[in-house]
Amino acid sequence: MSQAAVTVVGIGADGWPGLAPGSQEALRRAEVIVGGPRQLDLLPPDCAGERVAWPSPLRPAVPGLLAAHAGRRVCVLASGDPMFFGIGRTLVDALGTADGLRVLPHPSSVSYACARLGWPLDDTEVRSLVGRPLGALSAALHPGRRLLVLSAGADTPAEVAALLRDRGFGPSPLTVLEQLGGAHERRVEGTADDWHHAPGDALNVIAVDCRRADDALRLPLTPGLPDEAFEHDGQLTKRHVRAATLAALAPAPGELLWDIGGGSGSIGIEWMRAHRSCRAVSVERDPVRAARVARNAEALGVPALRVVTGAAPAGLAGLPTPDAVFIGGGLTAPGLLTACWDALPAGGRLVANTVTLESEALLTDRYRRHGGDLTRLTVAHAVPVGGFTGWRQAMPVTQWSVVKPAEGETDA
Repeated sequence: MSQAAVTVVGIGADGWPGLAPGSQEALRRAEVIVGGPRQLDLLPPDCAGERVAWPSPLRPAVPGLLAAHAGRRVCVLASGDPMFFGIGRTLVDALGTADGLRVLPHPSSVSYACARLGWPLDDTEVRSLVGRPLGALSAALHPGRRLLVLSAGADTPAEVAALLRDRGFGPSPLTVLEQLGGAHERRVEGTADDWHHAPGDALNVIAVDCRRADDALRLPLTPGLPDEAFEHDGQLTKRHVRAATLAALAPAPGELLWDIGGGSGSIGIEWMRAHRSCRAVSVERDPVRAARVARNAEALGVPALRVVTGAAPAGLAGLPTPDAVFIGGGLTAPGLLTACWDALPAGGRLVANTVTLESEALLTDRYRRHGGDLTRLTVAHAVPVGGFTGWRQAMPVTQWSVVKPAEGETDA
C-alpha cells in the first residue's frame, strides 16, 4: 500500500474537542479509521470512514490489516503521542520505514501527569506495563527516583503496589491519575504499604515516588550486586569477581550475551540490568538451576532473560549471534570453546572464568593462540581468628578475556 496513505492521529481522554484542526481534518477525510473501541467511540458521526477495531494480539495483525486496505486513505488512532510507547513504532516496523508515514501527535499521558504533579519530565523515569511483564518494573526502583508507570488496566495499580511491597519499597507514595485531560479526570493517593483502593478507571498512569524500606537490600546500578540478592545453591559468581567479569564483558545498549553455565544467572542478569535494551540467553543444563535463573531474573527486574535448559555446546544450536559470550562452567566440554569462538562476530568479546587447573590449562592455550588478557583474580575477606582478625582467601579465579579480531587481522 502507499505509505503516504497512512496517517497516525494521537487522541487523548478529551476526545474530539481536544484534537488540533489538522488531526480532525485527517479523520474526516479518512476512508478507513483503525483504533481501539474506546478511541473509535470518541469520534463524531461526520468521521464517515469505515471503522476497524484492532484485533488481539495487535502486533502480528498489523501487516495484514494494512495490506487489506491498500490504496485507501487510512487513519490510525493512537493514545497520546503515537511515537511514545505507542502504535507508531509498530507501524514503522511493519512498513519498514517512516518515510511517508504522517504522525499527528497529541500530548502524552506522561506530559499530563508531570504537569499535574509538578515533576520535571526530563528527570522522571517512564516504564510501560502495556503488554510487558510486571517484574520489569523492579529494575527501575531506586530511592529518591520518580517513576511514571503506564498502566495495563484497572488492576495495575494494586499489582504495582504489591510488587513495591515485595521489593522493599512499601513506603513509596503512589498517585493514580485517571482519564488525564478528560472531563472525568481523577486522582487516587496512598502508599504501597497501605494500598487498599478498589480498581478504578482502566485508563490510568501510576506515579511512584520511590522510597526504600529501612531493612530492604540496596541494589546499585553498578555491576556487583550483593550475593544475597540472588537465590542460589552455591553456584554463583561471587560479587567482586562478578564485577570484574562484567567490566571485561563491557555491555552496551542493544547487545546480546550468551551466559553459558548459568548457575544462578547472575552474569546474564547484571548484563541486562546495565541497560534496558541489553539482552541475554542463559544456558544451564540442570533444570532446577535453570528454573532458579528465571526466578532471579524476575525478582531483579529482567524477566525477559531467556533461559535455555541444556548442555553446551549442543544447547547453543539455533541461538541468535551473540555480541559477547561468558563461560562460567563446562569449559572442558569437548568443542565448547571452539563453538563459542566461531559464533562470535568480529569485535565480539569472550570471557571465561575457572578455578580448576584443567580448565586453566585450556585458557592458557587459548591465550597463546588468540591473545587477550589472562588474569588471576584473588579475593580475601577479614574473619575472626580467635580474639583477633585474619584473612580468609577465596579460591583464585583465572579469567581469560579477548576481543575477536576481524577476519584477516593477526591475532594478538
